[in-house]
Amino acid sequence: MSRRGSGSDAPSSSSAAPPPPPRLSAAAQSVLRLLAACPSSSGLRQIHAQVLIHGLCRSTWVASSFIGACNSAQLLPYALFFFSHLPDKLHVFVCNSLLRALAHSPSPESSSRCLPVYSHLLRASVRPNNYTFPLVLKSLADLQLLAQGRSIHAHVVRAGHGGDIYVQNSMLNLYSSCGEMAACEQLFDEMRMRDAVSWTTIIEGYRKAGQLDEALVAFERMQFAGTAPNRVTVVNAVAACAARGALEMGVWIHDYVRRRGWELDVVMGTSLVDMYGKCGRAEDSLVVFSAMSERNVYTWNSLIRGLALAKSSEEALRWFSKMEKEGIQADAVTLIVALSACSHAGLVGAGRELFRKLLGGSFGFSAGVKHYGCMIDLLGRAGLLDEAVEVIEQMPFKTNPVVYGSLLSACRARGDAVLSSLAAEKLVELDPENTAYRILLSNSYAALGRWGEAEEVRRLMREKQLGKVQSWAAGSLVHTSKPPADPTMVS
Repeated sequence: MSRRGSGSDAPSSSSAAPPPPPRLSAAAQSVLRLLAACPSSSGLRQIHAQVLIHGLCRSTWVASSFIGACNSAQLLPYALFFFSHLPDKLHVFVCNSLLRALAHSPSPESSSRCLPVYSHLLRASVRPNNYTFPLVLKSLADLQLLAQGRSIHAHVVRAGHGGDIYVQNSMLNLYSSCGEMAACEQLFDEMRMRDAVSWTTIIEGYRKAGQLDEALVAFERMQFAGTAPNRVTVVNAVAACAARGALEMGVWIHDYVRRRGWELDVVMGTSLVDMYGKCGRAEDSLVVFSAMSERNVYTWNSLIRGLALAKSSEEALRWFSKMEKEGIQADAVTLIVALSACSHAGLVGAGRELFRKLLGGSFGFSAGVKHYGCMIDLLGRAGLLDEAVEVIEQMPFKTNPVVYGSLLSACRARGDAVLSSLAAEKLVELDPENTAYRILLSNSYAALGRWGEAEEVRRLMREKQLGKVQSWAAGSLVHTSKPPADPTMVS
Protein backbone atom coordinates (compact mmCIF):
# COMPACT_ATOMS: atom_id res chain seq x y z
CA MET A 1 0.00 0.00 0.00
CA SER A 2 1.44 3.31 -1.03
CA ARG A 3 1.66 6.06 1.53
CA ARG A 4 0.21 8.65 -0.86
CA GLY A 5 -3.00 8.68 1.12
CA SER A 6 -1.24 9.00 4.46
CA GLY A 7 -1.27 12.74 4.56
CA SER A 8 0.30 15.74 2.92
CA ASP A 9 3.83 15.26 1.68
CA ALA A 10 4.15 18.89 0.67
CA PRO A 11 3.31 22.18 2.28
CA SER A 12 0.07 23.89 1.42
CA SER A 13 0.00 25.42 -2.04
CA SER A 14 -0.77 28.76 -0.43
CA SER A 15 2.73 28.77 1.05
CA ALA A 16 4.11 28.94 -2.49
CA ALA A 17 1.66 31.53 -3.79
CA PRO A 18 2.75 35.08 -4.54
CA PRO A 19 1.14 37.95 -2.65
CA PRO A 20 -2.20 38.88 -4.23
CA PRO A 21 -1.88 41.76 -6.69
CA PRO A 22 -3.35 45.09 -5.62
CA ARG A 23 -5.65 45.08 -8.63
CA LEU A 24 -6.36 42.76 -11.56
CA SER A 25 -7.33 44.24 -14.90
CA ALA A 26 -10.84 43.68 -16.19
CA ALA A 27 -9.40 41.40 -18.90
CA ALA A 28 -7.54 39.30 -16.32
CA GLN A 29 -10.65 39.00 -14.13
CA SER A 30 -12.68 37.92 -17.15
CA VAL A 31 -10.12 35.25 -18.11
CA LEU A 32 -9.97 33.93 -14.53
CA ARG A 33 -13.77 33.62 -14.45
CA LEU A 34 -13.73 31.67 -17.73
CA LEU A 35 -10.98 29.37 -16.46
CA ALA A 36 -12.88 28.70 -13.24
CA ALA A 37 -15.76 27.33 -15.33
CA CYS A 38 -13.64 24.30 -16.36
CA PRO A 39 -13.64 24.93 -20.10
CA SER A 40 -13.31 22.27 -22.79
CA SER A 41 -10.36 21.86 -25.13
CA SER A 42 -11.80 24.29 -27.68
CA GLY A 43 -12.72 26.72 -24.90
CA LEU A 44 -9.16 26.67 -23.56
CA ARG A 45 -7.79 27.54 -26.97
CA GLN A 46 -10.14 30.53 -27.18
CA ILE A 47 -9.11 31.65 -23.68
CA HIS A 48 -5.46 31.23 -24.66
CA ALA A 49 -6.08 33.61 -27.54
CA GLN A 50 -7.54 36.17 -25.11
CA VAL A 51 -4.48 35.77 -22.86
CA LEU A 52 -2.21 36.57 -25.81
CA ILE A 53 -4.35 39.45 -27.09
CA HIS A 54 -4.41 41.17 -23.70
CA GLY A 55 -0.76 40.41 -22.85
CA LEU A 56 -1.66 38.41 -19.74
CA CYS A 57 1.16 35.85 -20.04
CA ARG A 58 3.12 37.73 -17.39
CA SER A 59 0.27 37.48 -14.88
CA THR A 60 1.18 34.82 -12.33
CA TRP A 61 -2.46 34.28 -11.42
CA VAL A 62 -3.61 33.90 -15.01
CA ALA A 63 -0.72 31.60 -15.99
CA SER A 64 -1.12 29.28 -12.99
CA SER A 65 -4.92 29.20 -13.39
CA PHE A 66 -4.57 28.35 -17.08
CA ILE A 67 -2.26 25.43 -16.25
CA GLY A 68 -4.72 24.26 -13.59
CA ALA A 69 -7.58 24.36 -16.10
CA CYS A 70 -5.53 22.31 -18.58
CA ASN A 71 -4.91 19.77 -15.86
CA SER A 72 -8.63 19.56 -15.00
CA ALA A 73 -9.40 19.01 -18.69
CA GLN A 74 -6.67 16.33 -18.87
CA LEU A 75 -4.76 18.38 -21.42
CA LEU A 76 -1.28 18.33 -19.90
CA PRO A 77 0.48 18.49 -23.30
CA TYR A 78 -1.31 21.79 -23.90
CA ALA A 79 -0.24 23.00 -20.45
CA LEU A 80 3.37 22.19 -21.37
CA PHE A 81 2.97 24.05 -24.67
CA PHE A 82 1.53 27.08 -22.84
CA PHE A 83 4.32 26.99 -20.25
CA SER A 84 7.06 26.76 -22.89
CA HIS A 85 5.89 30.06 -24.42
CA LEU A 86 5.74 32.05 -21.18
CA PRO A 87 8.23 34.89 -20.58
CA ASP A 88 11.53 33.91 -18.97
CA LYS A 89 10.85 35.85 -15.77
CA LEU A 90 8.52 33.31 -14.16
CA HIS A 91 7.24 33.23 -10.62
CA VAL A 92 7.98 29.94 -8.86
CA PHE A 93 4.23 29.56 -8.23
CA VAL A 94 3.62 29.09 -11.97
CA CYS A 95 6.35 26.44 -12.18
CA ASN A 96 4.93 24.67 -9.14
CA SER A 97 1.46 24.66 -10.69
CA LEU A 98 2.78 22.74 -13.69
CA LEU A 99 4.97 20.46 -11.57
CA ARG A 100 1.97 19.62 -9.37
CA ALA A 101 -0.14 18.69 -12.41
CA LEU A 102 2.64 16.51 -13.87
CA ALA A 103 3.70 14.85 -10.62
CA HIS A 104 0.16 13.83 -9.69
CA SER A 105 -0.71 12.55 -13.15
CA PRO A 106 -1.23 8.76 -13.38
CA SER A 107 0.77 8.79 -16.61
CA PRO A 108 4.49 7.92 -16.25
CA GLU A 109 5.12 9.99 -19.38
CA SER A 110 3.72 13.08 -17.63
CA SER A 111 5.75 12.36 -14.49
CA SER A 112 8.88 12.12 -16.62
CA ARG A 113 8.34 15.74 -17.71
CA CYS A 114 8.89 17.07 -14.18
CA LEU A 115 12.68 16.98 -14.40
CA PRO A 116 12.84 18.95 -17.69
CA VAL A 117 10.46 21.54 -16.22
CA TYR A 118 12.67 21.77 -13.12
CA SER A 119 15.73 22.25 -15.37
CA HIS A 120 13.89 25.00 -17.26
CA LEU A 121 13.11 26.65 -13.93
CA LEU A 122 16.82 26.72 -13.02
CA ARG A 123 17.84 28.07 -16.44
CA ALA A 124 15.29 30.86 -16.00
CA SER A 125 16.97 31.75 -12.67
CA VAL A 126 13.82 30.87 -10.73
CA ARG A 127 14.65 29.75 -7.19
CA PRO A 128 12.89 26.49 -6.25
CA ASN A 129 11.19 26.50 -2.86
CA ASN A 130 10.03 23.94 -0.32
CA TYR A 131 7.00 23.21 -2.48
CA THR A 132 8.99 22.64 -5.68
CA PHE A 133 11.26 19.93 -4.32
CA PRO A 134 8.58 17.53 -3.00
CA LEU A 135 6.87 17.58 -6.40
CA VAL A 136 10.05 16.83 -8.34
CA LEU A 137 11.08 14.17 -5.83
CA LYS A 138 7.65 12.54 -6.03
CA SER A 139 7.94 12.15 -9.78
CA LEU A 140 11.43 10.67 -9.47
CA ALA A 141 10.25 8.27 -6.76
CA ASP A 142 7.35 7.10 -8.92
CA LEU A 143 9.76 6.50 -11.82
CA GLN A 144 12.44 5.06 -9.48
CA LEU A 145 15.12 7.38 -10.87
CA LEU A 146 17.62 7.13 -8.03
CA ALA A 147 20.60 8.88 -9.65
CA GLN A 148 18.53 11.92 -10.59
CA GLY A 149 17.00 11.86 -7.11
CA ARG A 150 20.43 12.04 -5.51
CA SER A 151 21.18 15.11 -7.63
CA ILE A 152 17.98 16.79 -6.45
CA HIS A 153 18.92 15.88 -2.86
CA ALA A 154 22.15 17.83 -3.38
CA HIS A 155 20.15 20.78 -4.77
CA VAL A 156 17.90 20.64 -1.68
CA VAL A 157 20.90 20.93 0.64
CA ARG A 158 22.44 23.78 -1.37
CA ALA A 159 19.11 25.63 -1.43
CA GLY A 160 18.86 25.41 2.36
CA HIS A 161 15.70 23.27 2.47
CA GLY A 162 17.33 20.15 3.93
CA GLY A 163 15.67 20.70 7.31
CA ASP A 164 12.11 21.08 5.97
CA ILE A 165 10.06 18.06 7.05
CA TYR A 166 7.95 18.01 3.88
CA VAL A 167 11.06 17.96 1.72
CA GLN A 168 12.68 15.36 3.99
CA ASN A 169 9.62 13.12 3.74
CA SER A 170 9.78 13.37 -0.04
CA MET A 171 13.44 12.34 0.02
CA LEU A 172 12.58 9.43 2.31
CA ASN A 173 9.95 8.37 -0.20
CA LEU A 174 12.47 8.57 -3.05
CA TYR A 175 15.03 6.33 -1.34
CA SER A 176 12.33 3.98 -0.06
CA SER A 177 10.73 3.64 -3.50
CA CYS A 178 14.13 2.85 -5.02
CA GLY A 179 14.90 0.22 -2.38
CA GLU A 180 17.82 2.26 -1.00
CA MET A 181 17.00 1.56 2.64
CA ALA A 182 20.50 2.38 3.93
CA ALA A 183 20.19 5.94 2.58
CA CYS A 184 16.59 6.08 3.82
CA GLU A 185 17.68 5.04 7.33
CA GLN A 186 20.49 7.60 7.42
CA LEU A 187 18.19 10.43 6.38
CA PHE A 188 15.51 9.28 8.82
CA ASP A 189 17.98 9.16 11.73
CA GLU A 190 19.21 12.67 10.90
CA MET A 191 15.71 14.19 10.99
CA ARG A 192 15.16 16.43 14.01
CA MET A 193 11.39 16.06 13.73
CA ARG A 194 9.36 13.16 12.33
CA ASP A 195 5.63 12.91 11.70
CA ALA A 196 3.31 10.03 10.79
CA VAL A 197 4.28 10.33 7.12
CA SER A 198 7.98 9.94 8.00
CA TRP A 199 7.36 6.77 10.01
CA THR A 200 4.93 5.35 7.46
CA THR A 201 7.41 5.87 4.65
CA ILE A 202 10.23 3.98 6.34
CA ILE A 203 7.90 1.19 7.51
CA GLU A 204 6.56 0.77 3.98
CA GLY A 205 10.10 0.85 2.58
CA TYR A 206 11.24 -1.91 4.92
CA ARG A 207 8.18 -4.01 4.03
CA LYS A 208 8.67 -3.67 0.29
CA ALA A 209 12.38 -4.48 0.66
CA GLY A 210 11.50 -7.67 2.54
CA GLN A 211 13.04 -6.37 5.78
CA LEU A 212 10.01 -7.40 7.78
CA ASP A 213 11.61 -7.44 11.23
CA GLU A 214 12.90 -3.91 10.68
CA ALA A 215 9.43 -2.80 9.57
CA LEU A 216 7.83 -4.12 12.76
CA VAL A 217 10.59 -2.68 14.96
CA ALA A 218 10.05 0.72 13.30
CA PHE A 219 6.33 0.44 14.03
CA GLU A 220 7.10 -0.22 17.71
CA ARG A 221 9.57 2.69 17.78
CA MET A 222 6.84 4.90 16.38
CA GLN A 223 4.65 4.06 19.39
CA PHE A 224 7.46 4.84 21.83
CA ALA A 225 8.11 8.14 20.04
CA GLY A 226 4.51 9.14 20.73
CA THR A 227 3.56 9.49 17.06
CA ALA A 228 0.07 8.17 16.36
CA PRO A 229 -0.05 5.89 13.31
CA ASN A 230 -2.58 6.68 10.61
CA ARG A 231 -4.52 4.22 8.47
CA VAL A 232 -1.76 3.85 5.91
CA THR A 233 0.78 3.14 8.66
CA VAL A 234 -1.47 0.44 10.08
CA VAL A 235 -2.09 -1.20 6.70
CA ASN A 236 1.66 -1.41 6.06
CA ALA A 237 2.34 -2.78 9.55
CA VAL A 238 -0.40 -5.41 9.15
CA ALA A 239 1.03 -6.39 5.75
CA ALA A 240 4.45 -6.86 7.37
CA CYS A 241 2.84 -9.04 10.06
CA ALA A 242 1.17 -11.13 7.36
CA ALA A 243 4.41 -11.68 5.45
CA ARG A 244 6.38 -12.37 8.67
CA GLY A 245 3.73 -14.55 10.30
CA ALA A 246 3.80 -12.20 13.31
CA LEU A 247 0.33 -13.07 14.62
CA GLU A 248 0.77 -11.53 18.09
CA MET A 249 1.70 -8.14 16.67
CA GLY A 250 -1.09 -8.40 14.10
CA VAL A 251 -3.66 -9.07 16.82
CA TRP A 252 -2.35 -6.09 18.83
CA ILE A 253 -2.70 -3.82 15.78
CA HIS A 254 -6.25 -5.10 15.20
CA ASP A 255 -7.07 -4.25 18.83
CA TYR A 256 -5.56 -0.78 18.28
CA VAL A 257 -7.89 -0.27 15.30
CA ARG A 258 -10.87 -1.25 17.49
CA ARG A 259 -9.78 1.08 20.31
CA ARG A 260 -9.51 3.98 17.87
CA GLY A 261 -13.01 3.22 16.61
CA TRP A 262 -11.83 3.09 13.02
CA GLU A 263 -14.23 1.69 10.47
CA LEU A 264 -12.98 -1.37 8.61
CA ASP A 265 -12.81 0.14 5.15
CA VAL A 266 -11.96 -2.08 2.20
CA VAL A 267 -8.20 -1.49 2.39
CA MET A 268 -7.70 -1.99 6.11
CA GLY A 269 -10.24 -4.82 6.29
CA THR A 270 -8.56 -6.67 3.42
CA SER A 271 -5.14 -6.33 5.06
CA LEU A 272 -6.51 -7.89 8.28
CA VAL A 273 -8.27 -10.71 6.39
CA ASP A 274 -4.99 -11.42 4.60
CA MET A 275 -2.96 -11.32 7.83
CA TYR A 276 -5.22 -13.73 9.72
CA GLY A 277 -5.35 -16.08 6.74
CA LYS A 278 -1.58 -16.22 6.34
CA CYS A 279 -1.13 -16.72 10.08
CA GLY A 280 -3.48 -19.72 10.08
CA ARG A 281 -6.40 -18.03 11.83
CA ALA A 282 -9.11 -18.68 9.25
CA GLU A 283 -11.96 -18.14 11.73
CA ASP A 284 -10.69 -14.67 12.66
CA SER A 285 -10.31 -13.95 8.97
CA LEU A 286 -14.00 -14.79 8.48
CA VAL A 287 -14.99 -12.57 11.43
CA VAL A 288 -13.20 -9.56 9.92
CA PHE A 289 -14.62 -10.36 6.48
CA SER A 290 -18.17 -10.44 7.87
CA ALA A 291 -17.68 -7.12 9.68
CA MET A 292 -16.69 -5.28 6.50
CA SER A 293 -19.37 -3.13 4.89
CA GLU A 294 -17.52 -3.07 1.56
CA ARG A 295 -15.42 -5.79 -0.05
CA ASN A 296 -13.61 -6.07 -3.36
CA VAL A 297 -11.97 -8.89 -5.31
CA TYR A 298 -8.77 -8.53 -3.25
CA THR A 299 -10.76 -9.12 -0.06
CA TRP A 300 -12.29 -12.27 -1.49
CA ASN A 301 -8.91 -13.48 -2.76
CA SER A 302 -7.36 -13.03 0.68
CA LEU A 303 -10.21 -14.91 2.36
CA ILE A 304 -10.24 -17.81 -0.12
CA ARG A 305 -6.44 -18.16 -0.02
CA GLY A 306 -6.44 -18.11 3.78
CA LEU A 307 -9.15 -20.76 3.96
CA ALA A 308 -7.25 -22.96 1.51
CA LEU A 309 -4.07 -22.66 3.59
CA ALA A 310 -5.48 -22.85 7.11
CA LYS A 311 -8.74 -24.77 6.87
CA SER A 312 -9.63 -26.86 3.82
CA SER A 313 -9.63 -26.60 0.05
CA GLU A 314 -13.30 -27.60 -0.02
CA GLU A 315 -14.21 -24.67 2.25
CA ALA A 316 -12.18 -22.32 0.06
CA LEU A 317 -14.03 -23.50 -3.04
CA ARG A 318 -17.40 -23.01 -1.32
CA TRP A 319 -16.49 -19.38 -0.71
CA PHE A 320 -15.32 -19.08 -4.31
CA SER A 321 -18.83 -20.18 -5.35
CA LYS A 322 -20.33 -17.57 -2.99
CA MET A 323 -18.13 -14.94 -4.58
CA GLU A 324 -19.45 -15.81 -8.04
CA LYS A 325 -23.06 -15.79 -6.79
CA GLU A 326 -22.59 -12.30 -5.33
CA GLY A 327 -21.47 -11.07 -8.75
CA ILE A 328 -17.86 -10.32 -7.82
CA GLN A 329 -15.72 -10.60 -10.95
CA ALA A 330 -12.81 -12.98 -10.33
CA ASP A 331 -9.33 -11.91 -11.41
CA ALA A 332 -6.21 -13.87 -12.34
CA VAL A 333 -5.20 -14.38 -8.70
CA THR A 334 -8.65 -15.73 -7.80
CA LEU A 335 -8.34 -18.43 -10.44
CA ILE A 336 -4.84 -19.39 -9.32
CA VAL A 337 -6.13 -19.81 -5.75
CA ALA A 338 -9.22 -21.75 -6.88
CA LEU A 339 -7.25 -24.09 -9.18
CA SER A 340 -4.68 -24.69 -6.42
CA ALA A 341 -7.52 -25.55 -4.03
CA CYS A 342 -8.89 -28.04 -6.59
CA SER A 343 -5.43 -29.55 -6.91
CA HIS A 344 -4.92 -30.03 -3.17
CA ALA A 345 -8.45 -31.40 -2.71
CA GLY A 346 -8.10 -33.77 -5.66
CA LEU A 347 -11.17 -32.27 -7.35
CA VAL A 348 -10.17 -33.01 -10.92
CA GLY A 349 -13.64 -32.48 -12.39
CA ALA A 350 -14.10 -29.09 -10.72
CA GLY A 351 -10.61 -28.03 -11.79
CA ARG A 352 -11.22 -29.08 -15.38
CA GLU A 353 -14.48 -27.11 -15.47
CA LEU A 354 -12.81 -23.98 -14.05
CA PHE A 355 -9.96 -24.25 -16.53
CA ARG A 356 -12.39 -24.82 -19.42
CA LYS A 357 -14.31 -21.65 -18.47
CA LEU A 358 -11.05 -19.74 -18.18
CA LEU A 359 -9.91 -20.82 -21.65
CA GLY A 360 -13.36 -19.97 -23.01
CA GLY A 361 -13.11 -16.37 -21.83
CA SER A 362 -15.82 -16.60 -19.15
CA PHE A 363 -13.72 -14.59 -16.68
CA GLY A 364 -12.71 -11.81 -19.06
CA PHE A 365 -8.98 -12.55 -19.17
CA SER A 366 -6.67 -15.13 -20.71
CA ALA A 367 -5.01 -17.99 -18.87
CA GLY A 368 -1.45 -17.22 -17.82
CA VAL A 369 1.49 -19.49 -17.20
CA LYS A 370 0.60 -19.87 -13.51
CA HIS A 371 -2.89 -21.07 -14.39
CA TYR A 372 -1.38 -23.68 -16.69
CA GLY A 373 1.05 -24.63 -13.93
CA CYS A 374 -1.84 -25.15 -11.49
CA MET A 375 -3.71 -27.30 -14.00
CA ILE A 376 -0.65 -29.43 -14.70
CA ASP A 377 -0.13 -29.85 -10.95
CA LEU A 378 -3.79 -30.89 -10.55
CA LEU A 379 -3.56 -33.50 -13.30
CA GLY A 380 -0.16 -34.69 -12.13
CA ARG A 381 -1.33 -35.22 -8.54
CA ALA A 382 -4.21 -37.28 -9.93
CA GLY A 383 -1.80 -39.41 -11.96
CA LEU A 384 -3.12 -38.09 -15.29
CA LEU A 385 0.34 -37.43 -16.67
CA ASP A 386 -0.54 -37.89 -20.34
CA GLU A 387 -3.31 -35.31 -20.01
CA ALA A 388 -0.86 -32.98 -18.26
CA VAL A 389 1.50 -33.27 -21.24
CA GLU A 390 -1.40 -32.48 -23.59
CA VAL A 391 -2.14 -29.30 -21.62
CA ILE A 392 1.50 -28.22 -22.00
CA GLU A 393 1.44 -28.91 -25.74
CA GLN A 394 -1.72 -26.81 -26.13
CA MET A 395 -0.26 -23.74 -24.39
CA PRO A 396 -0.57 -20.70 -26.70
CA PHE A 397 2.72 -19.20 -25.57
CA LYS A 398 6.29 -20.30 -25.03
CA THR A 399 6.70 -22.66 -22.10
CA ASN A 400 8.76 -21.73 -19.07
CA PRO A 401 10.26 -23.59 -16.09
CA VAL A 402 7.04 -23.24 -14.03
CA VAL A 403 5.02 -25.70 -16.12
CA TYR A 404 7.79 -28.25 -16.55
CA GLY A 405 8.65 -27.94 -12.86
CA SER A 406 5.03 -28.85 -12.05
CA LEU A 407 5.19 -31.81 -14.46
CA LEU A 408 8.51 -33.02 -13.07
CA SER A 409 7.21 -32.94 -9.48
CA ALA A 410 4.17 -34.97 -10.52
CA CYS A 411 6.28 -37.48 -12.47
CA ARG A 412 8.67 -38.01 -9.55
CA ALA A 413 5.75 -38.47 -7.16
CA ARG A 414 4.26 -41.08 -9.51
CA GLY A 415 7.57 -42.78 -10.21
CA ASP A 416 7.44 -42.09 -13.94
CA ALA A 417 11.17 -41.99 -14.65
CA VAL A 418 10.78 -41.67 -18.42
CA LEU A 419 8.56 -38.60 -18.29
CA SER A 420 10.69 -37.23 -15.43
CA SER A 421 13.75 -37.29 -17.67
CA LEU A 422 11.87 -35.57 -20.50
CA ALA A 423 10.66 -32.83 -18.13
CA ALA A 424 14.17 -32.40 -16.71
CA GLU A 425 15.61 -32.13 -20.23
CA LYS A 426 13.13 -29.35 -20.99
CA LEU A 427 14.06 -27.52 -17.79
CA VAL A 428 17.76 -27.62 -18.71
CA GLU A 429 16.91 -26.47 -22.23
CA LEU A 430 14.92 -23.51 -20.87
CA ASP A 431 17.46 -22.53 -18.20
CA PRO A 432 20.87 -24.07 -18.98
CA GLU A 433 22.60 -22.02 -16.26
CA ASN A 434 20.51 -23.55 -13.47
CA THR A 435 22.66 -26.16 -11.70
CA ALA A 436 19.68 -27.61 -9.82
CA TYR A 437 17.99 -28.54 -13.10
CA ARG A 438 21.12 -30.33 -14.30
CA ILE A 439 21.27 -32.32 -11.07
CA LEU A 440 17.63 -33.32 -11.54
CA LEU A 441 18.40 -34.39 -15.10
CA SER A 442 21.39 -36.46 -13.99
CA ASN A 443 19.29 -38.14 -11.29
CA SER A 444 16.51 -38.84 -13.80
CA TYR A 445 18.98 -40.55 -16.15
CA ALA A 446 20.38 -42.57 -13.25
CA ALA A 447 16.87 -43.72 -12.28
CA LEU A 448 16.48 -45.11 -15.81
CA GLY A 449 19.87 -46.83 -15.66
CA ARG A 450 21.28 -44.46 -18.26
CA TRP A 451 24.55 -44.14 -16.35
CA GLY A 452 26.61 -42.83 -19.23
CA GLU A 453 24.27 -39.90 -19.84
CA ALA A 454 24.05 -39.21 -16.11
CA GLU A 455 27.85 -39.05 -15.87
CA GLU A 456 28.02 -36.84 -18.98
CA VAL A 457 25.71 -34.30 -17.34
CA ARG A 458 27.87 -34.33 -14.20
CA ARG A 459 31.04 -33.93 -16.30
CA LEU A 460 29.60 -30.90 -18.09
CA MET A 461 28.66 -29.40 -14.72
CA ARG A 462 32.23 -29.85 -13.46
CA GLU A 463 33.65 -28.25 -16.60
CA LYS A 464 31.24 -25.34 -16.31
CA GLN A 465 32.25 -24.78 -12.69
CA LEU A 466 35.95 -24.89 -13.66
CA GLY A 467 35.29 -22.34 -16.39
CA LYS A 468 33.77 -19.98 -13.83
CA VAL A 469 36.82 -20.25 -11.58
CA GLN A 470 39.14 -19.60 -14.53
CA SER A 471 37.13 -16.52 -15.49
CA TRP A 472 38.31 -14.93 -12.25
CA ALA A 473 41.91 -15.42 -13.24
CA ALA A 474 41.11 -13.75 -16.58
CA GLY A 475 39.69 -10.74 -14.81
CA SER A 476 36.10 -11.44 -15.87
CA LEU A 477 33.50 -8.92 -14.79
CA VAL A 478 30.87 -11.65 -14.49
CA HIS A 479 31.71 -13.00 -11.03
CA THR A 480 29.50 -16.06 -10.77
CA SER A 481 31.63 -18.03 -8.30
CA LYS A 482 33.76 -17.33 -5.26
CA PRO A 483 36.86 -15.21 -6.01
CA PRO A 484 40.36 -16.06 -4.81
CA ALA A 485 40.96 -15.31 -1.13
CA ASP A 486 43.92 -13.06 -1.96
CA PRO A 487 42.97 -10.29 -4.42
CA THR A 488 46.66 -9.82 -5.31
CA MET A 489 46.65 -13.23 -6.98
CA VAL A 490 44.29 -11.94 -9.70
CA SER A 491 46.30 -10.94 -12.76
